[in-house]
Amino acid sequence: MVKARQKRRTTSNRANVAARTPAEETTPMAGRWKAMRAWLAGLLGAVLVAAIGTAFTVWFEARGPDAVDRISGQRPLTVAHVAVDYATQHTTLRRPVTDPGERAVLLGAGSGSSREAIMRSHDWAPLGTADVTVVLAGNRSSLRIIDITPRVLTRKPVSDGALFVYSSEGVAQTIELSADLDEQAPRFTNAKNPDTSYFRKQQIDLKRDDPVTLAMSITGSAAYYEFDLQVTLLADGRTEKMTIGGPDGRPFRVSGIADRYRAYYGISALGGWQPLSRTAACAEVKKAMGC
Repeated sequence: MVKARQKRRTTSNRANVAARTPAEETTPMAGRWKAMRAWLAGLLGAVLVAAIGTAFTVWFEARGPDAVDRISGQRPLTVAHVAVDYATQHTTLRRPVTDPGERAVLLGAGSGSSREAIMRSHDWAPLGTADVTVVLAGNRSSLRIIDITPRVLTRKPVSDGALFVYSSEGVAQTIELSADLDEQAPRFTNAKNPDTSYFRKQQIDLKRDDPVTLAMSITGSAAYYEFDLQVTLLADGRTEKMTIGGPDGRPFRVSGIADRYRAYYGISALGGWQPLSRTAACAEVKKAMGC
């Protein structure tokens, strides 16, 4: 029985030796192959990461900011600045200023901003022509302004509340685009081609952060108009529309000439406005308007 146990132990030891011998004999080669595989895997991973990173960088530099802006809801076009020139032309009010406190401010008792606030509250409007300056800036890698048109929101009889007469010392502004609100379908034209819509033959291409300044002359002689600007643009592969209003958050305004005004004002030496007689106002105004 002892011999049987020894025989079984001997057989078992031989089997264990036989089972271990091939693995032990191939261990150095297996280690080298394992190291080689790890090195290749690391190299391949580094190449893939570099390729993906390069592709992402190229994509992000070209389209990434556009995608971020779209996700955040940023419009393709920013209205960076809007201004209406009231400083070098005659203006009107729809309603006369009758409140004693407001009249005192107009006469110079308040600041310039206070006088302008009172005039705006009485629907202050340029007479005959509104000179509007709009600065637009692109928010995409590429966009195109297809069209800009003035849209009439309100049409009423010409304003006759008051006429404010400016001296003619100011320098005339150069106007690049013009539109007439008296037309059935107002459109912007250029002095070189006054009979052709400007945007029919020319469009404005912008890149990110590129600004464009538009000096627009919008006329209206038949009525008092309130209007805004409708911008049609192409960005991100689709057409969008934007609305541009006046700098005070209200529509732009312009009024035709009235036959007669209920009040007349001229620039005061004290910095405000002084009442003028109709005769004095007509003498100051070079053309017959309300005279």
